[in-house]
Amino acid sequence: MKQIINIFQILTISIGLISCEDFLNRPDKSRYTLSDFFQTDEQLLQAANILYSSPWHDFSRGFIRVGDVQSGNHFMESGWWRITHSNEDDMDMMSAALWAVNARANTTLENINMYAGTKTTQVGRNTAKGEVLTWKAMAYFYLVRIYGAVPIIHNHSEMMSSGEYNSAYRAKIDNVYDYIIITLEQAIAWLPEQNRPGRIDRYSAYGLLSKVYLTKSGYGRSGNRNQADLDKAKEYAGKVVNQSGRQLEPIYANIFRGSYNFTKEALISWHWIALNDWTCANVQQSELAPAGFDEFNCWGGWQGPSLDLQAAFGEDALRLNNRNNSDRRRKATMMMYNDVYEYFWRDKNGFDFTHFFRNVAGGFQSPTGANAVKHLVGNNADHIAEMGMSMAGQMATGLSTHILRLADIYLVYAEAILGNNASTSDAQALGAFNAVRKRAGVSEKSAITFDDIFKERRLELAYEGDFWYDFVRLAYYKPNEALAILNAQNRKNYLGITSYQMDGVDGKITVGEDGKVKPRINDDFNAGQPYGISVFTTPFPLSDLQMNPNLTKDPVEHDISQYKYR
Repeated sequence: MKQIINIFQILTISIGLISCEDFLNRPDKSRYTLSDFFQTDEQLLQAANILYSSPWHDFSRGFIRVGDVQSGNHFMESGWWRITHSNEDDMDMMSAALWAVNARANTTLENINMYAGTKTTQVGRNTAKGEVLTWKAMAYFYLVRIYGAVPIIHNHSEMMSSGEYNSAYRAKIDNVYDYIIITLEQAIAWLPEQNRPGRIDRYSAYGLLSKVYLTKSGYGRSGNRNQADLDKAKEYAGKVVNQSGRQLEPIYANIFRGSYNFTKEALISWHWIALNDWTCANVQQSELAPAGFDEFNCWGGWQGPSLDLQAAFGEDALRLNNRNNSDRRRKATMMMYNDVYEYFWRDKNGFDFTHFFRNVAGGFQSPTGANAVKHLVGNNADHIAEMGMSMAGQMATGLSTHILRLADIYLVYAEAILGNNASTSDAQALGAFNAVRKRAGVSEKSAITFDDIFKERRLELAYEGDFWYDFVRLAYYKPNEALAILNAQNRKNYLGITSYQMDGVDGKITVGEDGKVKPRINDDFNAGQPYGISVFTTPFPLSDLQMNPNLTKDPVEHDISQYKYR
């Protein structure tokens, strides 16, 4: 929370930073005073643009680190599997970013109410405020699932003037969920059914609200979920599935290409610009891609898709030949030996994974035998072809990050209908569930269970920062089951795989000089360190605790009816 005060002070002086956040049309870079901005509907949307990128920037490592590393989808070196220390830099940045989003949302909402000029329309004001509130709700949805009970900072001006800002007590978890719900309900009332491409509309907020209700349904319960919350999740997801007019992108891999930044499947996305200005651009390619993947500096070769995720796709990195491509999502999620991508390195006739590590990279890099695909653009020629401009260097692509997709809501819909039943053959649930599978090219099912949906969510949304929160949702009402799944995962890696040469002739990985097959497993990785129940609540960073000592105290009941939006 340490950044909030500075952000608030900056925003009350000037609108600032607009050139970074306008992902559709670049406005004049000059800085405006608040009194002469907010004079047209276009300026209102520009004011909301900041929430589509900059304040989320430092959450991007937490996005993968929590969502996919901690959940067992992605392997990182020993000590990075879980977030347990409150003084880690990534933790500090992640928390600060989420509170920065809330600060930006609060001040932007307040500024629109105070300074919107007579040339603005009611529709324009409501649309901008609805977008802002949806982002605010998204920030709190991450906060409550990561940290549990957190303070409710509803109005920065009031809290700053009262002197209570750095002494706010945490609200109880059910209060936080209720606050998210009233925030989204107001957003829905203000948002149009359709908005400009890439922007939040009413169905974006409906989708998020359905996921909030599905998550909330198990909190504070044991063994089953609250039926009223499940019914709400079904209702709001059903609006998206049946009324929005949105359809799944026919080709799964296209969702994550730059030319599909504004795909209709995406309900809520971060939109980035390839600029060297910090917080403007997408950093994930440098973080995830192997060294040599683009003309700039990538350092993601020391990590990769976990052996457990590979097995979930029916794959094994040591089986070099006869790749299992029955599920189209596998190749769009992880690159493996013998994979070729026509949309990467298009100026070099495509990216050949095998050729790259044999002849370009100077050896194999990933300790799991695979590398991530989502969030990668390719080389500079690919970036130009798909987005019409060059990368700005390392950590600087313009690829959008989709954080809520239609397929996600299809699966929320199916799970809400399943509810507390052991299985369901309900036509609506099966229709949504099988639509996701049909696009993936895998067989449809005539009945589904919770385990079916849980696995389908993992395969569909891997590397989209989401899987950990499925465990949190399950742990709310079945903690032992959630722990059992986590602790049964294969979180090992191939010891010394960087010295391997990938032969492929006999379908084995062979050691360089002696030619002997040695697919060794590092058996002591994470040994004796099973997950415990405390893992489902991440500690606050030390900087937050120093700023507000009351974060260490028990949460208090909040009367949510006191919070109003106008």
